[in-house]
Amino acid sequence: MVIRNGFITILDELTRTLRQMKAAGIQEVGCSSESLDALNVWGQGSGNAPVAGSETLEDIRTHLGDCQRCKLCRSRTHIVFGCGNPKARLMFIGEGPGQDEDLAGEPFVGAAGQLLNRIIDAIRLRRSDVYIANVVKCRPPGNRLPEADEIETCLPFLRRQIAAIRPLFICTLGGCAAHALLGNSEPISRLRGRFLDYEGIRIMPTFHPAYLLRNPEKKREVWEDMKLLMKEFPYGV
Repeated sequence: MVIRNGFITILDELTRTLRQMKAAGIQEVGCSSESLDALNVWGQGSGNAPVAGSETLEDIRTHLGDCQRCKLCRSRTHIVFGCGNPKARLMFIGEGPGQDEDLAGEPFVGAAGQLLNRIIDAIRLRRSDVYIANVVKCRPPGNRLPEADEIETCLPFLRRQIAAIRPLFICTLGGCAAHALLGNSEPISRLRGRFLDYEGIRIMPTFHPAYLLRNPEKKREVWEDMKLLMKEFPYGV
């Protein structure tokens, strides 16, 4: 685990350096033939490269540590990493913690969380059957949407959580989560109602429970999305 975490730290530093080079206008770097040979060996599955899904959620949480990587750390109370079944077949992903979640250190525990619990019950599952996370791990001030730099900093940890859990389905809650994973900016009203793909995982985008609290007439559309999910989701496992 120590070796793995050290390797991940190196990758973090490399990513940060490459971003700085890009910002400085550097468009390409040289690569020796020896380095290319090494990279080709990695691509052939020699075991020298990290294996997808080889991390545990505990590994990822340990590497996250007392995160100071973006400005959201300045006002948070707790990091809200995620919770639920580490082998869940279904993940729910929201945008970021709110005040209640920041205080509790757990996602979706406030009013929107209570509504999410009822949605989970309605599809014949329990909260403990699924895994719940957010795009960013710290509460944005005033419960605003996460900003682009905050998403860019935190999204790799979410991607690693997904790789560790390896769910069959992901339900993104709200436009922010859908856009972060799918890499597009289509309104959630156009994305919802159909399955999309994230690295071979089927994604069902739908409205965020907090939005439903303000617009209860949209609950019918979320229920239609959940019926599509129920039709595909393997029960009894």
